[in-house]
Amino acid sequence: MDQMVQNTSTSAQKAPLRPPLAISARAPEPRTNDPERTREAILQAALLEFGEKGLAGARIDAIAAATDTSKRMIYYYFGSKDGLYLAALEQSYAGVRDRESRLHLDDMDPETALRCLVTVTFDHHLGNENYIRIVMSENINRGRYLAQSTRIQELNRPAITMLRTIYERGVADGVFRAGLDATDIHASISALSFFNVSNRHTFGLIFQQENDSPAYVAKRRENIVQMVLRYVKKG
Repeated sequence: MDQMVQNTSTSAQKAPLRPPLAISARAPEPRTNDPERTREAILQAALLEFGEKGLAGARIDAIAAATDTSKRMIYYYFGSKDGLYLAALEQSYAGVRDRESRLHLDDMDPETALRCLVTVTFDHHLGNENYIRIVMSENINRGRYLAQSTRIQELNRPAITMLRTIYERGVADGVFRAGLDATDIHASISALSFFNVSNRHTFGLIFQQENDSPAYVAKRRENIVQMVLRYVKKG
């Protein structure tokens, strides 16, 4: 019996020691509380949901699932489904204006600046179909939700100011013809770029065009640039 105990003790001493589990295993990183990041994720998911299904068809449950949050948290940030929809609308416009503000157009001659602005608008709309969809949805709603916004004019005013500055520089340089309105020029740029996305599925089917091909996109972009430039330039 004593020999058995001694052998067992010897074997135990020779056995390799395993480190405690808490030391060998990597402890999970604590979750960080980042309200701004959570809010931004909810807005991006809402833009997708509202863009695809409209206000009536969109579901808060789907937005919560897509962002790993809860309906309660969404209502905490935005108050209601209507509040989230309005915030997503405002965010979609803010995205366009933010992209424009980073162009440094004052460093370019007027014609180059206008070409750049039209190109960026075209590319933004082409790459953000849900922006087009949610704006279309709000037009179906006759703008009644956007009318409740306290910041939508402030968000979009820089777009006209920027375009007016380009246009007035062009007139002063003798490149652009006088007598045009900056808001009207903006409407033309928006309309041409917007239609290219809003109607591309029906237009492509009706006229049997591959309007998502790189060649078509490049040609359409340049055509729109030329339409705007020829409209504002002196003859």
